[in-house]
Amino acid sequence: MILATETSEGLSRLFDLDLQLLSDAVLMIIAMFFLFLFASHFLFNPVRKMLSDRQEKIKNELEQAATDQKTAAETRALYEDKLKQVDKEAEAILADARKRGMENEAKIVEQAKQDAAKIIERAHTEAELEKQKITDEVKREMIAVASVMAAKIVQANIDTNAQHELIEQTLKEIGDSTWLS
Repeated sequence: MILATETSEGLSRLFDLDLQLLSDAVLMIIAMFFLFLFASHFLFNPVRKMLSDRQEKIKNELEQAATDQKTAAETRALYEDKLKQVDKEAEAILADARKRGMENEAKIVEQAKQDAAKIIERAHTEAELEKQKITDEVKREMIAVASVMAAKIVQANIDTNAQHELIEQTLKEIGDSTWLS
């Protein structure tokens, strides 16, 4: 029975709350509390601070991204407006160039008409001068023919019938067209 008593004593001591067990338990609880405070102060607080800093950084980056996106949208709208204005300016420049081209075309056509009128006027003047020159030459020929005729009349000293025949003959030599013009 000794075994039973030893086992029952060992069991009873194992579950017996004696002063040593209670003091060890209290010291263990105090040690755990201090260990928790130490861990909280040196481990948990820096981790919490790091997490809050990271959360703040992410929040700031999101705000910055939203601001950048808004700025990019405004800049894009500004550039689109500038492109529209550039298109309008280009159209205005082209319209002005067309207008100037039409004005230059009108000036060139007007100048060409004036030059053509001057050329035609000069041609008419030259034609009149040529006509006057030809008329003068015909008059000289008529005088020459009359002189020749007078010389023939004087030489022949013939009657009027002979004179008429000489005039007819001279007219045939000169031609009818000379007398009619």
